[in-house]
Amino acid sequence: MIEITDYQSLLAVGKLQDQPQRFLFVFLQASLPNEHNDEDKVRFNSGLGGELQAIMCVDKDLAELTDFASLITESKQMQQQWDIVLIACLAGVNGKQPSSDQAEASLKMMVQTVQNGGDLSKYLALDKQGDLLQFS
Repeated sequence: MIEITDYQSLLAVGKLQDQPQRFLFVFLQASLPNEHNDEDKVRFNSGLGGELQAIMCVDKDLAELTDFASLITESKQMQQQWDIVLIACLAGVNGKQPSSDQAEASLKMMVQTVQNGGDLSKYLALDKQGDLLQFS
């Protein structure tokens, strides 16, 4: 079994699955809340704390994905600044790829989780350098 430690290992695990996988990406921007104190600002400037806002999302077939640099390049075309990308996988059934409607519903659920301040630990999270992040 391959341990998921980065984007490439995620793609490798996706290729090993019995059912076709559709990858779901939600790009987030971190910001300092309007209601913040000096301690919040110091924590935020050191890379901790703040609030997250979903600014764009997309679903991709595994065959469309190559490497993290390509994902970064494609995201720049959207001209949106982002700090973190959440990634989830949606498995097909009976060898069929998940539909666009299924992917859209799952993406909406991911965005709602972010908006509601829900648990993001069930998603793979990477920063712009491709480093794995953990939420606490």
